[in-house]
Amino acid sequence: MFAYLRFFTAATLFFLSLIVAVPAQAVSVRMGWSAQKTIPLYWHRFVLRLLDVRLFVHGEMARERPLLLLSNHISWLDISVLGAIAPLSFIAKREVADWPLFGLFARLQRSVFIDREKRRATGKANEEIAARLAAGDVMVLFPEGTSSDGNIVLPFRSAILGAAQNGALGDRPAVLQPVAIAYTRMLGMPLGRQHRRWVAWFGDMDLVPHLSKLMSRGGIDVHVAFLPPVQILPGHDRKKAAAAAGAAVRKAVAELNCGRDPDTVLADVGTPQA
Repeated sequence: MFAYLRFFTAATLFFLSLIVAVPAQAVSVRMGWSAQKTIPLYWHRFVLRLLDVRLFVHGEMARERPLLLLSNHISWLDISVLGAIAPLSFIAKREVADWPLFGLFARLQRSVFIDREKRRATGKANEEIAARLAAGDVMVLFPEGTSSDGNIVLPFRSAILGAAQNGALGDRPAVLQPVAIAYTRMLGMPLGRQHRRWVAWFGDMDLVPHLSKLMSRGGIDVHVAFLPPVQILPGHDRKKAAAAAGAAVRKAVAELNCGRDPDTVLADVGTPQA
């Protein structure tokens, strides 16, 4: 009974928030107002509170620009987790644009959508990402190309990193910063390997049933660790940079999943080499 009541309340408030936030964001984007960056920030924070998600942030987002964040990907919830920290725009696969509700807000948050099956489309997206980075927008890329079950970090792909190299401002290099996301507890209990799938959204899972389950449960702890950044220039090997960033995130996620102190995890993860 309590779970049903919680779901009904959360779902009602969620849809009411969309009724307010979506038109406000649409007008802000159309008019070019600065609110187009702050409306998503506060909406994502509202979503986390609504779902009873406790966010713990470790380290700091790099201050240098252009800045491209390279994060592991576990769930659709990652969008709100990262979006609640700072004004960000996301680089997402083309299918995300067609997601119910979240696809609409992703478009209004000025996300860049990539059709990975079409090489020409990827090149055009790279140009758009480069322009956004050069304009000072902080972009988030999930280099795994898909989401995982939360227990592992898949290999980081390097194709989109070319946008960061093209986005360098003259002699000023772009900055890549690995970011580790780990969901560690639910309802006060540690999430083991078999339980992280309760939060993870991957494979052929349907979005709406997964969203309804999280609305019914809540009590989720998530840790986000901003790892040491690295600069990248046009002459650098982007495959090497992607592999190094992936290794750093993989190590941090494994240690956070094991319950290690986040400050110790940050100290143990070295700076990736571009």
